[in-house]
Amino acid sequence: MKEKGRTIMIGLDGVPYRLLNDLAQKGVMPNVRRIIADGFFRPLASTIPEVSSVAWSSIITGKNPGEHGIFGFTDIPPHTYRLSFPNFNSLKAEPFWHGNEGRAVIMNVPSTFPAKEMNGVHISGFVSLDLMRSVYPQSLLPQLKAMNYQIDVDSAKAHKSMQLFLKNLEQTLEARINVYQYLWEREKWQTFMLVFTGTDRLMHFLWDAYEDESHRYHADFVKHFCRIDDEIGMMLSQLKPNDSFLLMSDHGFERLDKNVYVNAVLRQAGFLCIPGDSDSNFGQLNEKTCAFSLDPARIYIHKKDKYPRGRIKKNEIEKLIQEIAAVFQSLEIDGKPVCKRIYRKEEIYSGPYSADAPDLVLIGNEGINFHSSLKATTVHDRGIFTGKHTHYDAFLLVKDWAGTDTFCHNLDVGQILDIVNYLKVGKVNIHEKEYA
Repeated sequence: MKEKGRTIMIGLDGVPYRLLNDLAQKGVMPNVRRIIADGFFRPLASTIPEVSSVAWSSIITGKNPGEHGIFGFTDIPPHTYRLSFPNFNSLKAEPFWHGNEGRAVIMNVPSTFPAKEMNGVHISGFVSLDLMRSVYPQSLLPQLKAMNYQIDVDSAKAHKSMQLFLKNLEQTLEARINVYQYLWEREKWQTFMLVFTGTDRLMHFLWDAYEDESHRYHADFVKHFCRIDDEIGMMLSQLKPNDSFLLMSDHGFERLDKNVYVNAVLRQAGFLCIPGDSDSNFGQLNEKTCAFSLDPARIYIHKKDKYPRGRIKKNEIEKLIQEIAAVFQSLEIDGKPVCKRIYRKEEIYSGPYSADAPDLVLIGNEGINFHSSLKATTVHDRGIFTGKHTHYDAFLLVKDWAGTDTFCHNLDVGQILDIVNYLKVGKVNIHEKEYA
């Protein structure tokens, strides 16, 4: 058995395999390049849908959404039309640090608000409502405030000035680095997990700046990743011989061409009946509604006995699912299909909470981003974002990989803990899955 070392897990939210490899090979991220040369570097499939709340919940539990109960950033509980926002208290499976031996530092992992008592330090990440409830132990709060710690980037600034946004992005990153360095040196930890989420915000607004080297903000884009690489280098310099070091992302990214509004399509096709004004909300769904969608593209059948005004009986569900799927399969914009794949719940979820899962989930084609706003009056448009999430090109990078290739292919983010287990004890039990 391998002598026990420490485990360091670093997340780069949303960073795709191909971007990380590109920046490493170009010398922007030389420390990452060093790890790639000697380590295990593979693309990962994300969760479905490919959003941070679902993906990071799968990473920290090793479970699929049907087992941990998180299907998106929003939900509508049965027998209501109340839009709820699942948080860490909603997670039905234990995060790995609650069962691990040794002290842990868990910092900025999305969807872990509110912070809970644990053996170590927990600073929750996006979406956290306030710093007070984002920190355990509370005795750390004065230190975080003194270091100007920010939970997340103020993305609203990008809608006013990209320069203001980039300045706030840099300030947020520097405060996060200062706090992690403080905890790295101060705490006696066995596991250290840190997620950089500014990467996701940067790529949403400035993916075009990555692709176009003549772009006004290309240097700013590169600078952000260069700064993170500097810190990766610092961590590498302080590793002990038996320490395990992993880099990972929760989903991929690519260019965004069009936003497609799922509820607008459902309304246009006669499946959704709701006022189209700016005050529209799910409480206004009427008895004529057959289906509705929650972000980003989770479609729920308006079932009788599940929702107060639900009309669809059990024997009508299959036919309706086929009809809805046919609408989206045939939907094109500028001659291009909007859907790469349409999943039924039975194809992607398993476990005790699968009954709460969406009936259909849409995966967008290249350049297509789905939204489920009830306020949209058009089927598609083009917003301020230039980048969008993807399902197929998250990544895992492990330093000094000594394993075999028997489980190196068709991995998904829910299997990261299996890899961690391999690194700790020299054996692994990869759970069987199918991949699209």
